[in-house]
Amino acid sequence: QVQLVESGGGLVQAGGSLRLSCVASGRTFSVYRMGWFRQAPGKERDFVAAITRDGGTTNYADSVKGRFTISRDNAKNTVYLQMNSLKPEDTAVYYCNSVWSDLRTPFSSWGQGTQVTVSS
Repeated sequence: QVQLVESGGGLVQAGGSLRLSCVASGRTFSVYRMGWFRQAPGKERDFVAAITRDGGTTNYADSVKGRFTISRDNAKNTVYLQMNSLKPEDTAVYYCNSVWSDLRTPFSSWGQGTQVTVSS
């Protein structure tokens, strides 16, 4: 199993930026493809972005492409989500997770997530 701890959420105005971090522990981080997901109240948990083991390939939801950037630092067992040009519709709890080779489907247990609120 892997333990995931998200952080970096907060309240920002539309157009602002935020950088989320996810620290993974419990096993070797570098063997996992990692992704970010989000869930707004009353809605499904949606895929946001994912990255391969070496960081060479990424995958983004259409709604965030061009605004969000996923990256990782295997030495720190951490995956990041840089969010720019934030919109109110980005408001959600953001979660990280390991993903399958499709670079989209999660397969580990969910953590607490971190709240991102974007005001208009």
